[in-house]
Amino acid sequence: MALFRARVASSTLLRSILHAPTRSFSSAAIETVESKPLSSWKSSMMSQMVTLDISSQIGSCMPLANMRIGTQIHNIELRPGQGGKLVRAAGTSAKILTEPNRSTRYCEIKLPSGVKKKIDIKCRATIGMVSNPEHGAKKLRKAGQSRWLGRRPVVRGVAMNPVDHPHGGGEGKSKSSGSHGRGSLTPWGKPTKCGYKTARLRRKI
Repeated sequence: MALFRARVASSTLLRSILHAPTRSFSSAAIETVESKPLSSWKSSMMSQMVTLDISSQIGSCMPLANMRIGTQIHNIELRPGQGGKLVRAAGTSAKILTEPNRSTRYCEIKLPSGVKKKIDIKCRATIGMVSNPEHGAKKLRKAGQSRWLGRRPVVRGVAMNPVDHPHGGGEGKSKSSGSHGRGSLTPWGKPTKCGYKTARLRRKI
């Protein structure tokens, strides 16, 4: 699909791509391309780019302005040229809710969480869904397999001593050594759950 993303592909570029040692093209494909004249190869390439609807090809990467309403996309940019930031987990995809056009600057997208967000139509995204959708349903065989993945054990703060966690100490499951009403804290004393507000006040819906 990398060839389809280029607007105009020169014969020198195509030859360098086909002869690159890291590419997995078969020798038969290279001989077929080399046997054809450069003019015929370029004309056939351009005709394919004109006849094929690139905006409907799964795996194509392009700005949101070139996509249609209702398209399933992933790997979405937040700012033009920044790189993919949203919808990158296995088996996830977002949906375009409003028709991207030149008159409006933003396009409304529905994220996998159900949140609707407006993103600049100049931002690029990839059409389709992220592969491996059964990743979340996979069960680990034993506790050691979790350690193989780099996940360390999680210990409750109320089970620690006061020197190790703000929830430590006291009798039973008290979070603050017997005095109730104190909010949940991190091991470093920062509020969690409904603690510090980190989102902007006027976030785009």
